[in-house]
Amino acid sequence: KSGLDPGGAWHAWGMACLKAGNLNSAREKFNRCLKPPMDLNQLNHGSRLVQDVVQYLESTVKPVLIADDDYFATLRELEATVRTRSLSLEMMCEGKIQHNSYYQECLFYLHSYGTNLAIISFYMRHDCMREALLHLLNKESPSEVFIEGIFIPSYESGKLHMLENLLETIDPGLESWGVYLIAACKYLQRKNYYHILYELQQFMKDHVRAAMTCIRFFTHGAKSYTELGGKQTWLLKIKDHLKVYLQEVSRSSGRKKMAFTFRKKMSATDVSRHINTVDLQMEVTKFLHQCESSGTPQMTDSSLPTLFGNNNMKMDVACKVILEGKNIEEGFGIAFRVLQDFQLEATEVYSKVAKQLVKQQKYSEIRQLLKCVNESGVAAKNDGDNIILNCLNEFKNIPAEDLDNLIQDMDSDENKIQAYMLCNKLRSAYLVSVRQEKARAVQLVQHVRQLAESSGDDVVKAICAQWL
Repeated sequence: KSGLDPGGAWHAWGMACLKAGNLNSAREKFNRCLKPPMDLNQLNHGSRLVQDVVQYLESTVKPVLIADDDYFATLRELEATVRTRSLSLEMMCEGKIQHNSYYQECLFYLHSYGTNLAIISFYMRHDCMREALLHLLNKESPSEVFIEGIFIPSYESGKLHMLENLLETIDPGLESWGVYLIAACKYLQRKNYYHILYELQQFMKDHVRAAMTCIRFFTHGAKSYTELGGKQTWLLKIKDHLKVYLQEVSRSSGRKKMAFTFRKKMSATDVSRHINTVDLQMEVTKFLHQCESSGTPQMTDSSLPTLFGNNNMKMDVACKVILEGKNIEEGFGIAFRVLQDFQLEATEVYSKVAKQLVKQQKYSEIRQLLKCVNESGVAAKNDGDNIILNCLNEFKNIPAEDLDNLIQDMDSDENKIQAYMLCNKLRSAYLVSVRQEKARAVQLVQHVRQLAESSGDDVVKAICAQWL
C-alpha cells in the first residue's frame, strides 16, 4: 500500500528461514529479492545480499566431530584430518562439499545469483582448487578472474606448486591455460615479483622469456663489475635456457606445426646470436672484474653498461674494457670483438677512448691505441688520423711535446696541416704545406697566411707572403 520496495522484507524473511534451518522455504523467499548479475565475469563477488547469505551458511557449517567425549576424540579427529588431506584434492572436495547440505546450499545461491569470481573464490576457500580451475575453463572466464580468484590466493598461501601440478594434470600441454599464464606473468612483472615470475616461466617451459628474466637478475641494481662478477651464474642459466629452446625447436621442426603457441618464439639464428652475446658478456665480466679487483672498483650512479643494452651502451662497454686494462693492448682484443660482433661505429669508440686518455694525461697510451687500431686489420686509411683530430678539441691541455708527437704520428700530410691549424701551430702548418705538390701548396699556404693575419702572427704572415 505504501509503495515501499519489498526486497528488504523478503531478504529478512529468507534469513529467518535459513536460521530456522528451513532451506527450501529460504530459497523461495530469496528468489523474490535476489537477481543474477548482469555480467557474470565482473571482478566482484556479486550483490551484498548474496554475500550475506553465503557468509551465514558457511559460518553455520560445523565440523564433523566424534560423538563420544573421551580423551582420544581429538586424536581420532586429527587422524581423520590427516587421512582426508592425503587423499586427492578432488576426493577431499567431494567429501566436504557434496555431502554437506549447507555447502550445497552455498553453491546453489552462488550459481544462481553470484559472479564467476564469487564461485571460484568459494572453491578456493574450501581447498577445492581443481573445481575452481574447471569452473574457470568451462565458463571461459577472462584472465582477470583467474588472477584475482586463483593465482593471487595460490601464491599468497604458498600453493603455487599445487596450482602448477593441477594445471598440468587438467591439460598436460598447458595450451588451454596459455592466456591465463601469460596474464599471470604480466601481473608479476608489473608487481616486480621477478622470482615468482622466473619460477612460473620455468614451469611454462617458456625458455626465451625465462632467459630474459635471468638477464634482469644479472644486470639489475649492479653498480660495479665486481658485483656482476658474483652474479655470473645467471649468465650460465641464460645459456641453458636458450640451448634447451634450440633443442626443442630442432625437435619440432620435423613436425608440421609447433605446438607451443603461447610461449615466446625466436628464430634459431637470433638465439645463436644471443648465446654469443652471453659468451662475450662472460668474457667482459671476467676481465673487468679482474681489473676492478686489482684496482679500485669503479662505482657508477647510472646503470652499469652491459652487452644486453642498446648500441650506445655496448659502445660504453667497449670503451670501459679498453680503458680499464693495465694498458691499452690488454683489453683491446675483447673490445674489438664487441665492435665487430655488434657492427658498432669503431672510430666513434676509439675517439671516446682517446679523449678519456687526454683527460687522464696518458698521451703515450693514445699512441698505443693508434698502433692497436692500425694493426687490427680492419681500420680505414684515415681512422688513426681522425682519432687524433677528434682529440685536438682538448689540445689546450696537451703539453707541446706530446702534441707534436701525436700530430707527427698522422699518416696524411693534409691531416697534419689541419691538425697544426687547429692547434694554432701555423709555422709547422706552413712547413708541411710547402712540401706538397705546387698547386695544392699554393692553396694551403694562402690559407695559412689568412689564419696568421686574423690571429696577428706577423712573422708567419711575412714568410707565407714571401713564399707565394
